[in-house]
Amino acid sequence: MSTIEHVVQAIEPLDHASMEAAASRQQQLTKPAGSLGRLETLSIQLAGIQSTARPATERKRLILAAADHGVAANGVSSYPQDVTAQMVRNFLAGGAAVNVLARHAGLDLTIVDAGMVRPLEPSPQLKVVRFGPGTRNIATGPAMSREIAEATVLAGIALAQEAASDAEILAVGEMGIANTTSAAAVVSCLSGRSPAETTDRGASRTDQELAAKVAVVQQAIAVNDPDRSDGLDVLRSVGGFEIGVLAGVMIGAAASRTPIILDGAITAASALIAQALAPLSANYMIAGHRSVERGHAVALRQLGLVPLLDLDLRLGEGSGAVLALGLVDAAAACLNEMATFSEAGVSDQTSAP
Repeated sequence: MSTIEHVVQAIEPLDHASMEAAASRQQQLTKPAGSLGRLETLSIQLAGIQSTARPATERKRLILAAADHGVAANGVSSYPQDVTAQMVRNFLAGGAAVNVLARHAGLDLTIVDAGMVRPLEPSPQLKVVRFGPGTRNIATGPAMSREIAEATVLAGIALAQEAASDAEILAVGEMGIANTTSAAAVVSCLSGRSPAETTDRGASRTDQELAAKVAVVQQAIAVNDPDRSDGLDVLRSVGGFEIGVLAGVMIGAAASRTPIILDGAITAASALIAQALAPLSANYMIAGHRSVERGHAVALRQLGLVPLLDLDLRLGEGSGAVLALGLVDAAAACLNEMATFSEAGVSDQTSAP
């Protein structure tokens, strides 16, 4: 039995007793029942995840995994592959959008080199779990071996377990030139939808470039013919190192009873891998937002998740997940800090005579 299987077996259903206690408290708070809408249902989910009627979200961490993709050689991105390492250097320097948002959200960042073409100099904020200088080109063969696919997931599980020892809530983000192509292929395989339905522009610019990108995704699936019932085979065939690491983070978070906030299309593809390997892990996921990438909506439907935000984002980096954390904080705070009718001396609803 593999370590992945051991961790998957440790994932439990949500704690329904805690959810019932949180739902009961929601009924007693000084507001009309249900008037806070999805904030109420979100707080109840948090209670079930953390196995407490009073969930906590004060300590937060974003795990941002970066890697390169051999399919960049097919011209599926408008940016050169060097941009992956350049942007990671920017993350480490605190100059990217996600850094700004994280500072305002009071969020700690862990940056992970899962396999960039150009490795960076050591940094206290950089975790190095490199599986190679980028994946192989999925348009001509598998992205990686099955052994490496399994290793990426195990690395993500370890990262989540380490982070969950200090953080009460985790979020995920990614960086990788051409990773929207791999993500589209993963989503297509695990949702049963065609590449035309799961592939969007990403960093492509024109309709012609989009059509060429769809053709590359179709070719990758045809060449590799992944076993769609096997999440590791899909990852091996058409995935990416960062996609595997983040899938492992999600599985590790679920096993640690820690909420995990998803970002955009690539993290949703990772979530589909996680769900395929550990079906109960989807209960621990919260969709931070819905991006304009068409494959993102497909993946969220497959996961059964409704996004908290819809802001026409397409950046990645974990930006949408960080923005959504404010709503997650608000949901927990309202549940925990609002007075009940009896505490406030406010009359509750009365039955009509």
